[in-house]
Amino acid sequence: MSLPHLPALRKGKPYESLEQVEVKDHRTGEVLATVSQVNAGIIRRDLNRLGEARAALKKFTCEELMEMCAKAGEIFLNDTLPFGDKGHTQTPQQYVETLSRTSGLPHVMVKRNMAKINDALINMRTVLNGLTRGLDLGVLDVGYGEQAGCPVSYHPTTACLGLVMPSNSPAVNSLWLPAIALKTPVIIKPGREEPWTPYRLIQAFIAAGVPAEAFGFYPTDHEGSGEVLKLSGRALVFGDANTVGQYKNNPKFEVHGPGFSKVLIGNDEVENWPQYIDMIAASIAENGGRSCINASAVIVPKYGKEIADALAKKLGPVDPLAPTDEGAKLSGFANPKMAEFIDGAIEQGLADPGAEDVTAKYRNGPRKAELDGGVYLRPTIVHCDKFEHTLGNREFLCPYASVVEVPQNEMLGKIGPSLVVTAITKDKAFMDELLESDLIERLNIGPIPTMRISWNQPHEGNMFEFLYKRRSIEIAG
Repeated sequence: MSLPHLPALRKGKPYESLEQVEVKDHRTGEVLATVSQVNAGIIRRDLNRLGEARAALKKFTCEELMEMCAKAGEIFLNDTLPFGDKGHTQTPQQYVETLSRTSGLPHVMVKRNMAKINDALINMRTVLNGLTRGLDLGVLDVGYGEQAGCPVSYHPTTACLGLVMPSNSPAVNSLWLPAIALKTPVIIKPGREEPWTPYRLIQAFIAAGVPAEAFGFYPTDHEGSGEVLKLSGRALVFGDANTVGQYKNNPKFEVHGPGFSKVLIGNDEVENWPQYIDMIAASIAENGGRSCINASAVIVPKYGKEIADALAKKLGPVDPLAPTDEGAKLSGFANPKMAEFIDGAIEQGLADPGAEDVTAKYRNGPRKAELDGGVYLRPTIVHCDKFEHTLGNREFLCPYASVVEVPQNEMLGKIGPSLVVTAITKDKAFMDELLESDLIERLNIGPIPTMRISWNQPHEGNMFEFLYKRRSIEIAG
């Protein structure tokens, strides 16, 4: 049988383009599949005709769509699904293997990400209850109703949700899943090395009964990505600070850039720091350090060198393992040049006085390592003498964190915008300061890993408020 071919999906219908790209094993270079590429003109044409896609979803109630989401979650996790348009199918294990081979994630991490996506789908009712603050979703079915005894009406802000997806972690796809239950079609430009997860999710949704017209899958170039963002009434944007900066203050876009997530220890708990090392290490290194909710800085009032050394002793010996090894903790890089760039950026920062790579003495080799043709970065813990150091507030796609001493009364003035902050303290005054801060998107008080998420609370943005706007309403009796 020929290689699998992933077509574009235009309102759910497969479209094979003359222009196709090969997606390859990051270690061996073996071609695993071809993916059709569409140009900006096709995207413009399709996005100007979205009425049918939204109408297809509006035939169902939110309750029915939530049930379909739960069913799709089980199908995504457990079933064999169509894999392209050449007669191929894909079992869950084949999905794990293919994604691992192109993204560098070991099998164990792919499976964890699959479980997170499954959890998001089967808990969609809880997710939406949190996003809407308990709104009866029947209000969206008829257009108006009551909430807390007051008349309410919500109208959609867009005919579709545009997505230009990254390739770093499959669980990032969980961010767009509520759109389907909220009757909003999705237009997806997949990541180059990771078309597998959105394609498999679309097939799972269709198998669960969601209309195929609700999905657009458009592998494309930079110009095409720009059209997805420009023509979608609402869009999610992913990328580094430079990429997302241009969209940051535009309400049309929900920006997902670097998280700069942190662990803070208060004066009252810093003497107990040894008991928190495992939790902090997990916050830094889970999922291969690839998530925006991985901690990238540890801010403490004292014992900075000791804490950095304890973290380095725990994480420094971590080596790359075979992708099938259940103990694998590091991810390979689909683009080896990214690993070289990160390694170079860290070394350049270390050249500035006031920073020490504490993990260097615990590693079994250099930071950049190779195994069976794959390129990896071993964990890096850097002790900085001040938060303003070049490496004091950096984030990389690998297990990396700085450890810095900052007086407790100066912490909130220095940390800057932070997606997740875990604050280990019982000090009421400090807790009040944290609760008042507008720099923190998600706040954990106590020894809670930054990587822990709650389905009833978004950790970044609110998809319901992004896709729907409340209006005043009065209906004559």
